Amino acid sequence: MAPIAVSDSLPDGTLSYFDAEDMLQQVSIHSLAAGKQVILFGVPGAFTPTCSLKHVPGFIEKAAEFKSKGINEIICISVNDPFVMKAWAKTYPENKDVKFLADGSATYTHTLGLQLDLSEKGLGTRSKRFALLVDNLKVKAANIEQGGEFTVSSADDILKAML
Repeated sequence: MAPIAVSDSLPDGTLSYFDAEDMLQQVSIHSLAAGKQVILFGVPGAFTPTCSLKHVPGFIEKAAEFKSKGINEIICISVNDPFVMKAWAKTYPENKDVKFLADGSATYTHTLGLQLDLSEKGLGTRSKRFALLVDNLKVKAANIEQGGEFTVSSADDILKAML
């Protein structure tokens, strides 16, 4: 399957998370994105150095700026289980705006065509690092990294795409 691209419709999919009452929930991407402007960014793994020290913090730090430009939701997905995503989210106590959603079996990642085989490193199927700017389910920017790079999918890169 070809990776998601600009002008594509964002496919629906179901991801998991723990709510404020610590109850496991499932949510459809369309319920979060229909009729809204959203940023959906994906990372190869929770607690990994680039994801934890650069990618996620950038979106947390720029959240107010994104909101001021009309972004309704900022969503981080990773091929990890919801328990790991909950623990990872707790390492960002200043975060109020980025939702951490789990794609435990990489089902949605495959739907997006953004799977990354890291079996040789003992990590199995993961997500490519990416950032999508989506307006009412239409992809306006699709910044997809090659391999383990971090050159086009940062919060600053998405801000530039909004100009």
